[in-house]
Amino acid sequence: MLTTEQIHEIAQELAEADRTHSVIPRITARHPEATVEDSYAIQGVWRDTNLAAGRRLVGRKIGLTSKAMQQATGISEPDYGVMFDDTVHPSGAEIRVDDFSNVRVEVELAFVLARPLSGPDCTLEDALAAIEHAVPALEVLNSHIELEGRTIVDTISDNAAYGAMVLGDVRRRPDEVDLRWVPGVLSRNGEVEETGVAAGVLGHPATGVAWLANKVHQHGDRLEAGEIILAGSFTRPLWVSKGDTIHCDYAEMGTITCHFV
Repeated sequence: MLTTEQIHEIAQELAEADRTHSVIPRITARHPEATVEDSYAIQGVWRDTNLAAGRRLVGRKIGLTSKAMQQATGISEPDYGVMFDDTVHPSGAEIRVDDFSNVRVEVELAFVLARPLSGPDCTLEDALAAIEHAVPALEVLNSHIELEGRTIVDTISDNAAYGAMVLGDVRRRPDEVDLRWVPGVLSRNGEVEETGVAAGVLGHPATGVAWLANKVHQHGDRLEAGEIILAGSFTRPLWVSKGDTIHCDYAEMGTITCHFV
């Protein structure tokens, strides 16, 4: 395990990398003794520093919940990070590439909670009962740690590689649509690049919400009413560059468009 001093030093490194949109060497290459709990402690220090600076927490992201993402990263265990209010964008937004590192997009569903949700024994049924509505979303990845050879310790420390989120306009209660079969057809500059269905996320995208409630319970926390939970990608990440226009079709759940500048 890492010392408290090491945890704070790495959190400061990541904060500086976030500020300068740069990349640092893998934590696990320098500290092979680092554990998953160390990585959540690093993330927690980074989160609390941002909260103290006036940013507002609006939800959490869950990562590495689908086979597509696990195969793309070589990591087989989900993780989570936090989302601040200034990272949420509407469909049609222009997004600055230079604000991020290793910029990619993922196709997801997001859930807004109507009431608090807590572990340790939260089930899919509990999660569905707590969800106010689902909304399509694109996640913009923002990785501040070198990608080659990353482990889950690296990704968690880096706030699960979360950068930003683009939300669609269509909202549906869980009883209004079979969430497992919501599709995503992801296009870049008019050409289809990735496709998938939401069942690729743990068999049901809301399963991740239950997993998250149980996981944060281990850290003395719970999910609060009004939080946005970004449930995990059901396609592989798509690299984007300046000038790219991204469009995703979610069928009855509508579409999302954004442009990278």
